[in-house]
Amino acid sequence: MSRYQEKSVHRQLLFEKAGFSILTVLTILTVLPIIAVVIYVIVLGSSAISWDFIFEMPMDGMRAGGIWPAIVGTFYLTLGTAIFSVPLGVAAAIYLSEYAADNQVTRTIRLAIINLAGIPSVVYGLFGLGLFVIFLNFGTSILSASLTLSIMTLPVIISTTEEALSAVPQSFRVVSVSLGATKWQTIRRMVLPQALPGILTGIVLGLERAAGETAPILFTGAAFFLPRLPNSPLDATMALPYHLFVISTQVPGMPIQIQYGTVMVLLFFVLIMNLIVTVIRSRARARRQW
Repeated sequence: MSRYQEKSVHRQLLFEKAGFSILTVLTILTVLPIIAVVIYVIVLGSSAISWDFIFEMPMDGMRAGGIWPAIVGTFYLTLGTAIFSVPLGVAAAIYLSEYAADNQVTRTIRLAIINLAGIPSVVYGLFGLGLFVIFLNFGTSILSASLTLSIMTLPVIISTTEEALSAVPQSFRVVSVSLGATKWQTIRRMVLPQALPGILTGIVLGLERAAGETAPILFTGAAFFLPRLPNSPLDATMALPYHLFVISTQVPGMPIQIQYGTVMVLLFFVLIMNLIVTVIRSRARARRQW
């Protein structure tokens, strides 16, 4: 190796080390604030966490009692969002990725989906108010809020699912079809199982956004103070994000421990969703053949 080549290799190694160092610093600068926020919430809110705080009904204008209706309401809204958005979003992504021709129409549809993902959530809330609450006469209910949240999360689920499907090697499809499988059999038995980790990532991102949104449910289904559990999808419900907004801005004299205790419960709710999906995703990745 000549001296010039040695200098070139040495320069490349220096650039590589510098690049890794910059990435490490950026990673630390990104992670540290998140850890600091979580620690801050735990320190201020842990004293409020108790059996009564989680499982009792709210009392005294939400200054006493628990947040059980808000927890159950958040679960119902997230479940309703998943029921409406996941099948439709995955089906739309399968059509765009596997069946639709690559032309100007489909490219326009994909661009529209990407743009819809960036619309502020308050706009979806006003849309849900006009369509589901007023026009379809569902009222302020779990059904109206779930449908609104479903429309909001659809762009994320469709985009991520389509990317996951497109990442599956084309050779899987060619081999499956050459062995006599139909297109749908190929998608169902070969493509979808291989793309499952990416699909689950998109689903959990969409549902986590739905679980933490306040503006859409403010217009369509959230109640200010409702010390009972909903009896049907047409009932209004309390929800953790809206409950947190109310006790932080509308209730004077609210102890700060209760506010941060509610934040802890919401973070724990999202963490459980992440853990469940992570386990399923890890098993799917272990079975993936590429």
